[in-house]
Amino acid sequence: MTHEPEAALVERLRAGEHAAFDEVYDVYRARLYTFLVRLSRSRHVADDLSEELWLRLVTHAGRLRPDTRLGAWLFAVARNLYVSYCRARACDDSLEPAMLGVWPNAPPQATPFEAAAASELQRRIDQAIAALPARYREVLLLVAVEGFSPAEAAAVCEITPEAIRQRLSRARAMLAQEIDRVGDAPAAAWREARS
Repeated sequence: MTHEPEAALVERLRAGEHAAFDEVYDVYRARLYTFLVRLSRSRHVADDLSEELWLRLVTHAGRLRPDTRLGAWLFAVARNLYVSYCRARACDDSLEPAMLGVWPNAPPQATPFEAAAASELQRRIDQAIAALPARYREVLLLVAVEGFSPAEAAAVCEITPEAIRQRLSRARAMLAQEIDRVGDAPAAAWREARS
C-alpha cells in the first residue's frame, strides 16, 4: 500500500466510512492473523487477539492521526495485545511449542522429492521460530516475514532501531542454531537406535 492511497484510506477511516474498514480488513487480515499465530504459537489465542485487534480499529478509527501508517499501527496494536495477553496470563516462553502449518507451501507442481524436502524444511523452520523467545520471535516475524524495515519494527515494538538491529541479529543466529539442532535431532535418534 503506497503512502498516497494509505493517507486517503486513513481519512476515510477517520470519517467512519464502512467501505474503508473493509479495504483495510481485506489487505491486512491474513498477514496480521499469521503474525499473531506465529507470535502466540496458538491459533485459539490468535483468533481472540485478532478479533480484539479489529474491534480496536473500529473503536479508534476516528482518532487516527492523518499521517498514520496503517500497517505499522495495526502490527503495533497486534503486538501490544499479545504482550497484554501474556502479562494477564503470565505466559511462559518455556511452554512446548505447537507445530504450526503457516509457513508458505512448496511451489506448485513440485516433484515428490522437492515437496518432501520443502515439507521437511518448513517443519524445521516452524519449530525453530516457535522455539525462539518471544522478544526475538516478534522481531524476526516483523522484519523477515512481514517485510518491515528495522526502523518500522522498532516503532511497532516501541524500542530503538539499534535495539531492533541487535535483537534481529541475535534472532537470526538463534534461528540458525535452532534449525541445525532440530535438523540433527532425527539423525541423532536414528544413530542412537542403531547402537
